[in-house]
Amino acid sequence: MIITTERLEIRRFEPRDAEDLHEILGDAETMKFLEPPFSKEQTEEFLNGFCIKKQGALAAKLKGGKVIGYILFNPTSPGTYELGWVFNRAFWRKGYAFEALSAVIDYGFRELSVKKFIAETTDPIRSVGLMKKLGMSREGSMIVTDSYGDEAEMILYGLSEKESRCENV
Repeated sequence: MIITTERLEIRRFEPRDAEDLHEILGDAETMKFLEPPFSKEQTEEFLNGFCIKKQGALAAKLKGGKVIGYILFNPTSPGTYELGWVFNRAFWRKGYAFEALSAVIDYGFRELSVKKFIAETTDPIRSVGLMKKLGMSREGSMIVTDSYGDEAEMILYGLSEKESRCENV
């Protein structure tokens, strides 16, 4: 599977992506709303297990360049996929996440007959802003204990194929 956009190639992860993925998952600021930064060993285990063996995520790679984003793209039930994203901090605020996620959502609806995408976050600013920009709607929230042991609001968003069609009319 390869999805191309103006600036990106979105594809399955490969073993050679370990260093680029660690730049993302090993950065404390990038991981702030997720979990503590990964060690190189944790990144390699995650890459080989979840990303490659389970095929639960996609790599967002600059055309002719490096992997700058991790995109969770994981079926949770028939017709429903969970989305998530973490991008290299050096590439924030340049539209890459929106470009990549828009293409993945479009691909899911068109090619995989996905009926609904869901996403969750404890980041009420950046991630919620992107979810709204992608056309997702708030579906609820709950109080959780985050990976740092603090109480946080987990905000849930969704986008159905029907909602997506209405927005594109």
